[in-house]
Amino acid sequence: MLMKNKFRIISQLGIVLFGLGSLCFATTASAIQQYPPLRTGANTDVSPAPAKGAKTAAAALSDKDKTFMKNAAKGGMEEVEMGKMAQQQGQTTDVKNFGKRMVADHTAANNELMQLAAGKKFALPKEKTKVEKFNAASFDKEYMADMVKDHQKDLAEFQDEAKNGSDPDLKAWASKTAEMIKKHLALAKQTQSKLK
Repeated sequence: MLMKNKFRIISQLGIVLFGLGSLCFATTASAIQQYPPLRTGANTDVSPAPAKGAKTAAAALSDKDKTFMKNAAKGGMEEVEMGKMAQQQGQTTDVKNFGKRMVADHTAANNELMQLAAGKKFALPKEKTKVEKFNAASFDKEYMADMVKDHQKDLAEFQDEAKNGSDPDLKAWASKTAEMIKKHLALAKQTQSKLK
């Protein structure tokens, strides 16, 4: 009786194990069909092929975009240097504060432009530009007159790029920065009007 029970248990266990083995084999076979192994040899590169007509980021920029970026970088560095000069040589608090604002805002805009250019793999000029020297006795008037004139010119260039540029990222940055320049122009005119 005991032997019969042992035999029955062993045979049932064998059936269960056989069933499990069959299931594992079927699952493995299914997985192999679904995900065949990579072939080794000459054609093992599975990276996606570049899209037809794909260009490098720098090549995608138009000549107009490139010229604008170079001019914007040079102009931005100049604004920072002249702002520092205004903080040191300015005779009125308004002019010193205006210079401080130019340093802060244009440093931030310059950093954004550098990041944008790096993403486009486009090299911007890095050398510091020579800034205009103003007469010490009439520094405030000369500096503010230059700031009004300079920001009028810059605003027109940035608005043109925002409207007519080719690269969407650069157009968005030009549009955003044009708003900043517009505020600077209004502040420059206001500061200039306070000078006697």
